[in-house]
Amino acid sequence: MRLKLKNEEIQEYLDAPVSDFPKYSTQIINLANQNAQGTRPRVVGQMSDLIQEFPGKTYQEWVQWYLERYPDAIDVATDRITSMLENIQATFPAIGRELVKRWVEDLVLVKTFAGLRFQEAILKRLAELKGCDYRLAHPYEEAQGIDGFVGDQPFSIKPISFKSKPSLADSIQITIIYYDKKRDGITIEIPDEEPPMLF
Repeated sequence: MRLKLKNEEIQEYLDAPVSDFPKYSTQIINLANQNAQGTRPRVVGQMSDLIQEFPGKTYQEWVQWYLERYPDAIDVATDRITSMLENIQATFPAIGRELVKRWVEDLVLVKTFAGLRFQEAILKRLAELKGCDYRLAHPYEEAQGIDGFVGDQPFSIKPISFKSKPSLADSIQITIIYYDKKRDGITIEIPDEEPPMLF
């Protein structure tokens, strides 16, 4: 048997208040909170640990127990989020159709292109460091696992997760450049020792 309990049902079963918020308001508050970091453990405590330490049973006991330990946390978090909401609100007059269109174009066109074509950016950066030219691999070279060349040196460019697959990594006989995509770009790992030239 499979069951599903909605959050509201869980709250009712535990005699915790069921919250009612205006439509979209929680999404906006959540966005502000992500930026303000108002409910991070350093502000409100590590909730998963605190609920385990809590010796009581009822919601009212929890409220009293928590507020004795963190008497200012709710107000500090509220102030942080409110301040961020004010910052967000101040940007609303600047957000119209033209700005939204620029954002959509940036996401769909620019970021997609850059996100899927970063192999060339990696090769270009390495070529700058080595003071030589680079080029992307031709289709027949790609069939050999080559993504591009820096000078005459062939390179394969793989995600960092590829390292955990030694049988696949061992099958590539050229230098592998590993990358790790982050929110703000990519981290690149280039081995110090390059294998002998194959060509």
